[in-house]
Amino acid sequence: MIDCWKDDDDLFAMAKSKLFVALVGDVLDRLGLQHQFLPAQIKPIQTGMVIIGRAMTVLEADFFAEKTSGRAEVSQQPFGRMFEALDDLRPNEIYICTGSSLRYALWGGLMSTRAMKCGAAGAVLHGYHRDTNEIERLGFPVASMGSYAQDQGPRGKVVDWRVPIEIDGVRVNTGDVVFGDRDGVLVVPAAAVEPAFAGAFEKARTENQVLKALQAGMSTVEAFKTFGVM
Repeated sequence: MIDCWKDDDDLFAMAKSKLFVALVGDVLDRLGLQHQFLPAQIKPIQTGMVIIGRAMTVLEADFFAEKTSGRAEVSQQPFGRMFEALDDLRPNEIYICTGSSLRYALWGGLMSTRAMKCGAAGAVLHGYHRDTNEIERLGFPVASMGSYAQDQGPRGKVVDWRVPIEIDGVRVNTGDVVFGDRDGVLVVPAAAVEPAFAGAFEKARTENQVLKALQAGMSTVEAFKTFGVM
């Protein structure tokens, strides 16, 4: 294998410098993993942002008061278990959450500051973020469905983390690789990381050959017959 990596740090640096999300998605299609893209509305909040890391899954739920007298302990905790989940982030992990409605923001500036101190690689939200200016000043990679200032405090809580989640039918487990750029966000199952990224590096080399051939005047029919990619 021409492209090999020692660890996640090495792989993620190589992916940022040599790949884009579409390449990895194409390889996953060939591996039979054809439903790995999150909804198209989930995008990095700045077009130049690239997000890559290991998923730390977070499960949200709607609540209708900051504290209630319900039977579950989480009902009496403002924000539920969010602070514990945030503090549990590890280097190269991405806080990826779902489960709530779209009535409030799931991420903000102070959360970004704490996540950076934990060494996290980003946040991916099946919902909204807020504090956009602060997040952009920090340069912390965040992907969401857009910005919305309404707070989750009296409206939602984290009920658990490091549990399986699904985002529009895409299963996400802690330890999967999440890769996002301006064209979308992709989940690579942990067991498929090596073939997916090895295949993507190879596809990137082949696409460079196709580009040169097209620039030299080769037809798309001949290029696809010759190189097998387009």
